[in-house]
Amino acid sequence: MNYLVLILLIMLGIVLMILDFLVIPGGIVAIVGIICMIGGVVGAFVEFGTTIGFLTLLCTTFLTIGSVVLMMRSKTWRKIQLKTKIDSKMNEIDISHITSGSQGISISRLAPMGTGIFGETEIEVISLQGFINENTPIIIKKIEGSKVYVTEFCQ
Repeated sequence: MNYLVLILLIMLGIVLMILDFLVIPGGIVAIVGIICMIGGVVGAFVEFGTTIGFLTLLCTTFLTIGSVVLMMRSKTWRKIQLKTKIDSKMNEIDISHITSGSQGISISRLAPMGTGIFGETEIEVISLQGFINENTPIIIKKIEGSKVYVTEFCQ
């Protein structure tokens, strides 16, 4: 191995680590980068001896730390991070008048979730018995927090 291959191997390792931090999450690319850097340093020890090997190790360490510090201090993070603020709220629906046993109609297919209407109030409901077609009479069996469970109403 000549010194150019070793330098390219170390630089590839640093680039792969930065790519893992910024673009490709998961850690596998960083592991491949670390293996490339270790391969370059070990190659320098084997090919050129301990003095050049330790100098290569020192330079690789400083380059890696410098790259990470530069990456953290630069505006790279600000360019790729999500800046959209979500300030909207859910539609608050008063379901205090809706109780277990209330009758309504499914206005969409419940598969098993869909929309039902009870009086003037449209709410999302969950079918306890599988699929219920739209425009089918339904009855509320239970309410747990904001979840309303219904079944088909048979007269």
